[in-house]
Amino acid sequence: MKPQQKVSVCCCLGLLVVALATALKEKEKEQVLWSKSWLDLADKDAADSASSALPTQTQTQPPLNLMVPLTLIDSAASKGAVCLDGTLPGYHLHPGYGSGANSWLIQLEGGGWCNSIRNCVYRKTTRRGSSKFMEKQLPFTGILSNKAEENPDFFNWNRVKLRYCDGASFSGDSQNEAAQLHFRGQRIWLAAMEELMSKGMQKADQALLSGCSAGGLASILHCDEFQDLFPETTRVKCLSDAGMFLDAIDVSGGHTLKNLYAGVVSLQEVQKNLPKTCIDHLDPTSCFFPQNLVANVKTPMFLLNAAYDAWQVQASLAPPSADPRGLWGGCKSNHALCNSSQIQFLQDFRNQMLNAVRDFSMSTKNGLFINSCFAHCQSERQDTWFADDSPVLGNRAIALSVGDWYFDRLPVKAIDCAYPCDNTCHNLMFK
Repeated sequence: MKPQQKVSVCCCLGLLVVALATALKEKEKEQVLWSKSWLDLADKDAADSASSALPTQTQTQPPLNLMVPLTLIDSAASKGAVCLDGTLPGYHLHPGYGSGANSWLIQLEGGGWCNSIRNCVYRKTTRRGSSKFMEKQLPFTGILSNKAEENPDFFNWNRVKLRYCDGASFSGDSQNEAAQLHFRGQRIWLAAMEELMSKGMQKADQALLSGCSAGGLASILHCDEFQDLFPETTRVKCLSDAGMFLDAIDVSGGHTLKNLYAGVVSLQEVQKNLPKTCIDHLDPTSCFFPQNLVANVKTPMFLLNAAYDAWQVQASLAPPSADPRGLWGGCKSNHALCNSSQIQFLQDFRNQMLNAVRDFSMSTKNGLFINSCFAHCQSERQDTWFADDSPVLGNRAIALSVGDWYFDRLPVKAIDCAYPCDNTCHNLMFK
């Protein structure tokens, strides 16, 4: 190829790249591609696959993220506080400094649930059931970032990610000897808190318990227990991100998620660790649903949730078991492909979400950020937590909304108008 031809080709390619980049920026917002593999497990039964559903982002993490090593809790074994396979539980801790030296943020990892011997045994072969398979280092991004420009209120706190390996939102206490399964989520929670208190958390003047997805449910279940660890002089609050799982009817008229939860609660004997305020008047499975818990949590709490939660659309509302003909396939992969009746079904789900948080929102101590997006876990991803184009409600990004609420700078009760009014969403699409 002649030199001038090379220049011409390079220029054309450069113009093409610029054009593509411009087109992307002019779209409503960049829509992140997620793999449907987050719903696929070795166990192809719909309820089982839903039980361990967890999104896995297809794009690689930027190399500049802080990487934090895994620490196993050596004292946990003597307490029976072990993962499904009997291995030690673990956490990642990055120490705080300066004004954040005595402030602690505990992030509870998510990752679905296991509701049968079969899929709990499978789970033992993954990082969701064994510390043998956990990453030795994890990137700390979003609410865990150590950069002020990415995480303005919590960047210099002691920040902890507690790994999830019990399959019941840190709440079970049982075992199955025949299958060599240890359902010890509640014990893991207690052992981890004891360990962190010994690492300096007992001196905290500020603490925030947060969690995403199944970890968001766990932050609701354990919120008051967390507050009880500290003296009244410590500011203690809780954040549940994508944890408002609803007892919703699926597209076939069934109760996919309720059936799943019934298996989790029964198998792992969760009922003994559920709040008495709920158990006294509802069945244990109903008391695993946040809608029956949040209004009675005494500790100040913030609910961060997408009104059209991507996980619930995929695994609770329209799982393969409820949609055998695949009529929801296109709509689930990209909300722009939904027909009018499907959109109405999703609007009804949003209405259920708003009804579920009505009593909770009446309390002045609580906070809300319910945006009309097709998203999941918005506090853990940098692009949704705090970035130039991150989602906003009332001109406030999620990070600033949580910070305003936590530090009592401003009340935050932000509820979005219905889809498709919000053009700041980072909607998830599936391939």
